[in-house]
Amino acid sequence: MREYNFGEIEAKWQNKWKNEDLFKTENKVEGKENYYVLEMLPYPSGKLHVGHARNYTIGDVIARYKRMKGLNVLHPMGWDSFGLPAENAAIQNGAHPAVWTKSNIDNMNRQLKMMGLSYDWDREIASYTPEYYKWNQWIFKKMYENGLVYKKKSTVNWCPECQTVLANEQVEDGMCWRHSKTPVIQKDLEQWFFKITDYADELLEGHKELKEGWPEKVLTMQKNWIGKSYGTEVNFKIVENGQDLPVFTTRVDTLYGVTYAVIAPEHPLVDEILKTNPALKESVSAMKNTDMIERTAEGKEKNGVKTGWHVINPVNGEEVSLWIGDYVLMNYGTGAVMAVPAHDDRDFAFAKKYELPIKVVINPVDKKTKEEIKIVAEEMENAFVGTGIMTNSSEFNGISSKDAVTKIAEYVEANNYGERTVKYRLKDWGVSRQRYWGTPIPALYCEKCGVVMEKDENLPVLLPTDVEFTGNGNPIETSESFKHAVCPCCGGEARRDTDTMDTFVDSSWYFLRYCDPKNTQLPFAKEIVDGWSPVDQYIGGIEHAVMHLLYSRFFHKVLRDLGLLSTNEPFKRLLTQGMVLGPSYYSAAENRFLYAEEVEVRGTQAFLKTTGEELQVKIEKMSKSKNNGVDPEIMITKYGADTTRLFIMFAAPPERELEWNENGLAGAARFLNKVWRLVLENKEYLANKDEIDYSKLSKEDKALVRKLHQTIKKVTDSIEADYHFNTSIAATMELLNEMQDFRSQILGTDKETSESRKVFREAMVNVVIMLSPFTPHFCDELWEEMGNQGNLFFEAWPMHRDELTIADEIAVAVQVNGKLRGTLEVDRNIAKEDLEKQALEIENVKKFIEGQTVVKIIVVPGKIVNIVVK
Repeated sequence: MREYNFGEIEAKWQNKWKNEDLFKTENKVEGKENYYVLEMLPYPSGKLHVGHARNYTIGDVIARYKRMKGLNVLHPMGWDSFGLPAENAAIQNGAHPAVWTKSNIDNMNRQLKMMGLSYDWDREIASYTPEYYKWNQWIFKKMYENGLVYKKKSTVNWCPECQTVLANEQVEDGMCWRHSKTPVIQKDLEQWFFKITDYADELLEGHKELKEGWPEKVLTMQKNWIGKSYGTEVNFKIVENGQDLPVFTTRVDTLYGVTYAVIAPEHPLVDEILKTNPALKESVSAMKNTDMIERTAEGKEKNGVKTGWHVINPVNGEEVSLWIGDYVLMNYGTGAVMAVPAHDDRDFAFAKKYELPIKVVINPVDKKTKEEIKIVAEEMENAFVGTGIMTNSSEFNGISSKDAVTKIAEYVEANNYGERTVKYRLKDWGVSRQRYWGTPIPALYCEKCGVVMEKDENLPVLLPTDVEFTGNGNPIETSESFKHAVCPCCGGEARRDTDTMDTFVDSSWYFLRYCDPKNTQLPFAKEIVDGWSPVDQYIGGIEHAVMHLLYSRFFHKVLRDLGLLSTNEPFKRLLTQGMVLGPSYYSAAENRFLYAEEVEVRGTQAFLKTTGEELQVKIEKMSKSKNNGVDPEIMITKYGADTTRLFIMFAAPPERELEWNENGLAGAARFLNKVWRLVLENKEYLANKDEIDYSKLSKEDKALVRKLHQTIKKVTDSIEADYHFNTSIAATMELLNEMQDFRSQILGTDKETSESRKVFREAMVNVVIMLSPFTPHFCDELWEEMGNQGNLFFEAWPMHRDELTIADEIAVAVQVNGKLRGTLEVDRNIAKEDLEKQALEIENVKKFIEGQTVVKIIVVPGKIVNIVVK
């Protein structure tokens, strides 16, 4: 028997699949329903990591399974290939971003093919190619023409290290999402924006359509990010200039408790205040340059400055001081808040810090007595944020604060003090980036015509090649040939916009381009996309919940409204795979994380090889900074792609965290070798392809048939219900154990029959089929060894028969006067009279009824026979 040589086998089948163009997908196949499975496209960093391997294996197992279920499956791959790493590499080593990117794509393409992933490579796309980014520009133009793109000066998030603008979603804990140690600052710039706020309500409403297929956690994160709030906008009068200061509040019931007002440091009024009080400039600047998320974080100390200005509360005429505070943001409400410290935690902390007045306007109610409990402002240790009875609120005293929300809002509107309204936390998406490696914005500036867009026939506006990568500022600004252009309207001199688009634009519609990747007339043909959209199963990390996933939903709806497609949502089902965890080793003496090769592991302890220092060991997310990442290519070289795939799918359900453990890989390898031996050592029993005659099966034959059909059902149900591949694999392992027992106890003994051989072969065939989505090269080789023709890739998935999952015989307990005296193995359909007769013939039963009178026999069908005697 030859050994299982995974390297030789995997190379053989990968070459065969390529030569036969096995994974090519037609847009329509007669008699087959389309099914689109997709993993989030990677950034071509140069090397796959084990997180990639998990993500793509999950998708590949689903794709292969769905094909075997008779569906026409689209399973493509491409590259999210614009972005800062390529540009930074150009700055550091002089390689052009395109050269660096292409080299990385080639290497990662090679690694993906090593894993045996069933991608239709004819549909491969890369966002850095003009053939792709031309359509970014075309879509930008169409959105501009439809009022969904505009330019304005605004305060933006600026990463000093990236030297570019970041969207709010790209700021994490006050730091750049790419540079976790670089604080983001605020900067005023002219920026292009997408009007995503026009779709805020529809983005929320669309969650109903996604409720069955998306994780609740993702929907909640998006809902909170959009942040729809119902409230009242109240106009306070500014004493110093007579203008209105609109304030949005969801707690208008507390309006009579306002003791000061606060505006954001970015509020337009601040510039006017600074002219009268320039001493505040330094403090305001410091507030502006503090990250917005940090400024509003719970428990964070609130900072502010008194302006010397005042506003008047319209409902009671009280004049209160106006402050500038860091806990107020321009991107929510109106950028101004009415401060009610008695009933808001942040206002309370601010008031205590700066010794501002506190006024109670709601008293709590005793839950038992239902009586009002009077709060004394001077004795308050925390704000009272609950509901209760109104006080110190003029004509609204004595009513519940819940009723007051409506009544005071009506009063405000009736007296023209303001109006009820809806606000969103979501703000328009700023897409301008001051970097080279992205899609050029197709806008020009002409003294005669103003802002104009490039003509369609002149797209794409190509990235210039005569640029200098100095690391300072926008490289495109160094290209004179790019900046100086011809106005597409008047033919006069014009200046091109030198900003590029946020790279999230690239990934907001790429899944549609896969459907029609070679179209030169449009981004894609509507009739083709409508045949595939929405994506049936999307797979990727939950970290993209309020960036990529929200932006993709926005783009999809815009493209629908432009008449380019018919569906409302891009992704029907979403699977967010768990993180891959690995051990990190930290040396306190050297104050750094160590590489695995520097560490000696003894049980649960680890030591530095050079000094013997005992190390701190933590199991945490794999990352470059912790030096605990695993290169899947090393595992594939050592154990094989199929063993690596099997371990990844068996170690944990897809949505759970996976703890990387090389012992698990060794265990997966042992299992595959067990399957290998069972096939190759028993080929003589696998030759007969005749149908099983179920009427001639022995008791042992029936037991294996039953286990086989139970396994087919369990494997299929586990995949269909929730992609719990670990359960599917475990069920197949159980079946294999029973097959080994059957082989040793039946085949080659006097119990063997021609039907036994057929049953064994049937079980072996189905084991190989059910393992093939997980271990495709391995199973294709065994399929061939068993004498089968064709590719497993196109083999039909097995179907269980319900009647074969149930045993023909059942065990029935036999009692005498309620006490167990024996058991019977009988046909489950035995007649009642025959069952009673057999029960009376059991030797032990005869002993206990001898000399007594049988009064009656009670039968509980399928369970008990109770013989009553006296």
